Amino acid sequence: MFDFIVSKYNYWIYVILMMIGFYAMIGKRNLVKKIIGMNLFQTAIILFFVSTAAKRGGTLPIIEHGHDHGAHAIEAAAYINPLPHVLMLTAIVVMVSTLGVALAIVIAIYRRYNTLEEDEILRQRK
Repeated sequence: MFDFIVSKYNYWIYVILMMIGFYAMIGKRNLVKKIIGMNLFQTAIILFFVSTAAKRGGTLPIIEHGHDHGAHAIEAAAYINPLPHVLMLTAIVVMVSTLGVALAIVIAIYRRYNTLEEDEILRQRK
């Protein structure tokens, strides 16, 4: 059991990163710290999905002799799955745009309330 847990150390690292990001989003009162937590959470998810597609001994899914029908069967298990990598490229674009919009909103909040602390902003709104 211990060997199984140690052999999956990368998944434990992703879970720890995800929980740190989740804690920063929920527990911190500063808006910039919340944004950093959101970014860390998203990065942990992207790393997790990319690592699931990695395979030892796997090759790229490119068939060199594609028109050779029936010469040999293609073994799908020997190839690396490219789909998670492609999906995570899209997720990175979404993550960067979300970060940009969040920082723009934080700048607008700071200009209006002169603070980034959630408690002070709520107190000023009353």
